Amino acid sequence: MLLDTRTLARTAGAAVLAAALTACGSSAMSGMDHGSGGAPSATTATAADGHQGHQMPGSGATGRPAASAPAPAPAPAPAAEQNGYRLDPATAALAPGAPAEYRFTITGPDGKALTAFGTDQTKRMHFYAIRSDLTGFQHLHPEMAPDGTWTAPLAALTAGTWRVYASFVPDSGPGRGTGLVLSRTVDVPGEGAAAEAALPAATGSATVDGYTVTVEGAPAAGRAGELKVTVSRDGRPVTDLQPYLETYAHLTAFHAGDQAFAHLHPETKAEAGGTGGPTLPFHAELPTGGDWRLFLQFQTGGTLHTVGLTLRVG
Repeated sequence: MLLDTRTLARTAGAAVLAAALTACGSSAMSGMDHGSGGAPSATTATAADGHQGHQMPGSGATGRPAASAPAPAPAPAPAAEQNGYRLDPATAALAPGAPAEYRFTITGPDGKALTAFGTDQTKRMHFYAIRSDLTGFQHLHPEMAPDGTWTAPLAALTAGTWRVYASFVPDSGPGRGTGLVLSRTVDVPGEGAAAEAALPAATGSATVDGYTVTVEGAPAAGRAGELKVTVSRDGRPVTDLQPYLETYAHLTAFHAGDQAFAHLHPETKAEAGGTGGPTLPFHAELPTGGDWRLFLQFQTGGTLHTVGLTLRVG
């Protein structure tokens, strides 16, 4: 089994923080869903913003101010192992420029490959891949073999360092019913591996396939809040959004720099056979400030659309 020593070196405190981001369980009975392709484009990232400690008032007879408090550590990307569950890949590297299959197992606390998974938003496994600069987002629902081996069919990846995320809910063992997100890095060697695109500036709207997506709301770090997503086309509200994963849109976020992960949950479910839009409320709880890259997926006319935009969290 190949281990990602960087993720295994995370502290226990970081693991707890990562657990807070595991709202999205998983599933993968069948089928897959691709986001945008692997080429560096408008979906990118830079180093996370630093956080400055606050000067505390002095105490005692001296009246001298206390030293500045240390800056809080940013929430890291989820670890490869948590609560006894581990993401074990078949390889630590993939070839660039062509579709690739990423195979992995989830090993349980008993040391055996887990084969019992609960469903979350209709799937047993939600699998994500994103480059270190937050380009090339992909969201898949891989297939599991009887022995517990999952196969995620990735679209072509550009050279560079990628991170994959497995989001699932164990349906047996001590972690039964608790959503987890595990992740590892994947090396894609080749020309341009070190090149990174700049993170697009924070903005309240973005376009994809002729649709304009607007995001309203100002979530504060570590506090629950609401984001309102509105979809329009040619200046008109879109009301024919089709159900996708039990709702009318799926929203995930990645923190610039450390690639922390968050799944922002929709506050309304889709009605069978119904349509939705133009406004969709999401429950947002992002643990740290700075820039987050949001990826919204919605479906119209049987086509899945993926749009990315940058959100600044104070």
